[in-house]
Order: sequence, then structure tokens, then C-alpha cells
Amino acid sequence: MRFDLFYEASVPPRLGLSEAETYATILAEIELSDRLGYGCAWLVEHHFLRGYSHASKPELLLAAAAARTSRIRLGHAIIPLPLHHPVHVAERIATLDVLSGGRLEVGIGRGFSPREYEVFGADMAASRELTEECLEILMRAFARKPVTHHGRRFRIEALDILPHVIQEPHPPLWTAAVSPETFDWAAARGLGVLAGPFKPWFMVKHDIERFRAAWRHDVAPRIGMTIGVLCLADGERARRLARDAFTWFYRELYRAALPVLERLYPSYEQLHELGRFRALMKLGVDLGLADTFGLAVVGDPAEVRARIGRFAEAGVSHLLCAFGAGAVEPSITRESLELFAREVMPAFREAPVSRVS
Repeated sequence: MRFDLFYEASVPPRLGLSEAETYATILAEIELSDRLGYGCAWLVEHHFLRGYSHASKPELLLAAAAARTSRIRLGHAIIPLPLHHPVHVAERIATLDVLSGGRLEVGIGRGFSPREYEVFGADMAASRELTEECLEILMRAFARKPVTHHGRRFRIEALDILPHVIQEPHPPLWTAAVSPETFDWAAARGLGVLAGPFKPWFMVKHDIERFRAAWRHDVAPRIGMTIGVLCLADGERARRLARDAFTWFYRELYRAALPVLERLYPSYEQLHELGRFRALMKLGVDLGLADTFGLAVVGDPAEVRARIGRFAEAGVSHLLCAFGAGAVEPSITRESLELFAREVMPAFREAPVSRVS
């Protein structure tokens, strides 16, 4: 199992950090993790979520990280395809792949924010169709030949999209996966899946079984799970420090997700399976509930190793760790990063990174 980093670029008021300080902290942690042997550093793309996520242009942070690192892979996930012109996305991906020396990983998806769709003028009801068409254009751009495409939304004639990606045949592709149907869609197209961070583990576990059963490709399936992590030598200290920080993080996460769960927007009806948790979300998610749902792993190295074992046993190949959930003091996060690398990671054999054609 590969261990990655996951960043929302949170700016919680409780820490008193500026955006500049937050960005500097993230880049310093990625640089440290490059030396510690972590697999990939993932940054999300969100808009208009004050406090919870200030990563509206993650490609710029990833470009800065590429210049400061040499081994760690860099993940852009997810790119909400319906909100962007696919040519811009292809150019962004290729530029990052060149700058990183072929270390880029790409996650795509539909996004889940009605406000983002409204502001950027996209039709949320057509999100699946838009994602399919954008992905088709991206795949043609990866072929390094002029792109021609006649679709319902986009019409492109012999367009030379530059630069070209340098990985063969292209950077590893992933998709955000919440509904069971998305796991089927990803398996059919050979995409890796990125699950979490707000869907309970006992549900994700069944989705993973479904995904693996549907996989029909020559390479091993790539399965990512996002969790909050705080690993310290003193487990009680870890739980004490995580209590308020993780409660803040997961409450903000569910606050961001609730609008689409409440109204069940067209093409998002499959999320009704999460409806039973809306009452709990409104009452407030705390560290105890996040722990019960399998969304967080907090404790000393022995406790963390034992808890992580269930993800490996279920087939998770990439564990995306939100260390400190972006809401603990940076010095504590660095302490956890170093201890985790030293006393947790060696217990799990790392498999080679798969490539998908």
C-alpha cells in the first residue's frame, strides 16, 4: 500500500494562519515528505469555501511543489471537468507533467457544489454527460496528435494542444467516486478510484468489492481512500490534539456537502444512499463519529498500524492521509509525518505504481 498526502488547503480560524503561511506550510510539508518516502501529494480544487479549502488553483501550488521536490508524485484531484474547458485542462495537465518530470497524477470528477456550477455557468443536471465528453477530449490530447472532436458541447477541428504530456501513455488517471455507479464507470474505463473523505468506510468497503469485481484490465486496479490521520508517540496526546481539529474539519466538510445531499440535484440522485446520515451531519460530526465511520485514524504507531490494516485487507492500494486534517499546529503535523514514515509505513509493503493505457 502506498501512503500519500492529501490537502484541502484549509485555513481554520483556530490556527490564526494567513493564506500565505498556509501555502508555505503545505509546500514545506511536501518537501519534507519527498525526503521521507511518501508516494504522492494530492491537492483538491474547491471554490468559495472560506476556511475549509483555499485551493482554488491547485495547479499553481503543485508547480511550486514540483520545483522543490524530486521523487514524490504530485496529484491534482479532483479537477471538476464540467466547470472547465477541456482544452484548458489538457494544457494544465501537460504543463504540470513537464514541470514535474513526469510525476503528475490526475483525478477527474463532476464536483458537488451547486454554487460552483452556478458561478461558472455549467449545467449541474448535465454533469455526467459533460464529464464524459471532456474526458474523451483529454484522451485525444494525450495522443500527441492534432485533436478533432464533434460533440454536443464542444467542437474542435485539428487543434494542436500544447505542450504534450511526457508520461507514456499519459499520467495515471483517477476519478472521485462516491456513488456505486461511479465505481462501475471507473472500472469500465480503467480509472483509479478516489473514495472518501466523507462516505463511511463500511459503505466504501462494499463499493471497493464491486469495483474489483468489475475490473477487466491487465493492470491491477488502483484504489485510493482518504482519511484524517494523526499519529504521535503518545496516543492520548494524539487524540487530545485531534479532538477539536478533526471535529472542525469534518463539520466543515459535511457543511460543504449538505446542499447536494439535501436537494438531490438531477444526476446526483445516487447520493440518496447517504441521506440517512444527514441528521447526524446536522447534529455535528466529531472525532468520535469520524472514528466510528472510519474517516479518521488517530493514535500511537501501534494503534495506527492496526487500524490501517483493514484498508489494506480490503484492497486499498493508496491511502491518502490528511495529516492533522489541516487543522493542527504545523509543528505537530511535521512530527506526525516523520513518526508515521518511520514506524507505520515500513509495516506495509509498497507495490509498484500501476499504469493505465
